[in-house]
Amino acid sequence: MPKTALLSRVSLPHTVRAALAGWLIAAALAIVASAGAAQAQTPPKPGVEAAPQAVPGFWDPRRRPDRPDLSRLTVIRFLTETDYPPFNFTGPDGNPAGFNVDLARALCDEIKVTCTIQMRRFETLIDAITSNRGDAIIASLAVTPQLRAKVDFTDPYYRAPARFVSRRDAVMPEVRPEYLEGKKVGVIAGSSHEAYLKAMFTDAEIRSYANDDALRLALRRSEVDFIFGDAISLAFWINGTDSGECCAFSGGPFVESRFFGEGIGIAVRKGNDLLRQSLNWALFRLWEKGRYTDLWLRYFSVSPF
Repeated sequence: MPKTALLSRVSLPHTVRAALAGWLIAAALAIVASAGAAQAQTPPKPGVEAAPQAVPGFWDPRRRPDRPDLSRLTVIRFLTETDYPPFNFTGPDGNPAGFNVDLARALCDEIKVTCTIQMRRFETLIDAITSNRGDAIIASLAVTPQLRAKVDFTDPYYRAPARFVSRRDAVMPEVRPEYLEGKKVGVIAGSSHEAYLKAMFTDAEIRSYANDDALRLALRRSEVDFIFGDAISLAFWINGTDSGECCAFSGGPFVESRFFGEGIGIAVRKGNDLLRQSLNWALFRLWEKGRYTDLWLRYFSVSPF
C-alpha cells in the first residue's frame, strides 16, 4: 500500500511487523547458538500449505542476460530500510538483516565486488540515491511510473501477489469469479484489492473493512466466507499465533500489474546501466544456481504464491 504518493512498498500491519521483528531476532540468536544452522525460520505448521512449497521465479531461462564488464564495478553502496521485517530489520548484532539484506550480500558475492549496506528511513531513500549517497536501493520498493521518472529499476526480484483466504474447512483449490457468486468476501476499504474485486468478482458480496485486524477477525468469526488481500502479510498471519490456526489460502495468486503493481525491483540512479545490468545478471545467476530459492525458503515458511 502506498506510503506516500510517490514511494510505495508491500504493506505489513504493525502488529505483524512487530511480532516478526522479535521472532526473527530470536531466530538469529538461535542460529548463532547452533553454530551456523542454515534455517532462519521455524518449519511451517503441517497442513498450512501443500508441499512442496511454491517458490516464485521471475527469470526466463531462455532469456539469459549477457555478462557485463564487472571489472568496472569497484564498490556497490546499497541502501535499505530500517524497520520492515522480515525484509529489513536490525539484527541482534546491530547490523542490517533480513531478506533484502541477505539478497544484497548474495549479489555482491556473485559479482565479486565490495559492498556496503546502509539503513535509512524509507522516505529518505530516493533522495539519498539521487544525491549520490548510495548506488542501489534494495528495500521492497514497488516499481511505479512515478518512480521510474526518478530512478531506473532492475528486473523484479519478487512480487506482492493478492490471494484469497478462507477458513480451513472451506478451502478451495481454485477461485474463479463464478465460484464466489453470493459469497461474502472481506477486503480493506479503498485498497487496490477492493478495486480488483469490484472489477472482476461482480457477483460476490463484497464487505469492506477499515483495517487488517477487523478484516481478519471477520473471517475468524465466519462473518465472511473469504478475505482478499496482500498475500505476503496474509502468509505470516496464517502461520502466526494471531490466526489461531483458523484459516488457509484458497486458490492461487493474482498478480495483475494494473491492480497489484509491476513488482519489486532494485533501484539505481538514472542512467547507471552498468550497475543495473550487473544486478540483473547476478539475480539471474542466483536464481539459476538455486541460491535465490534457498534464501526464499529461509524467510517464507508459508509461501504467498
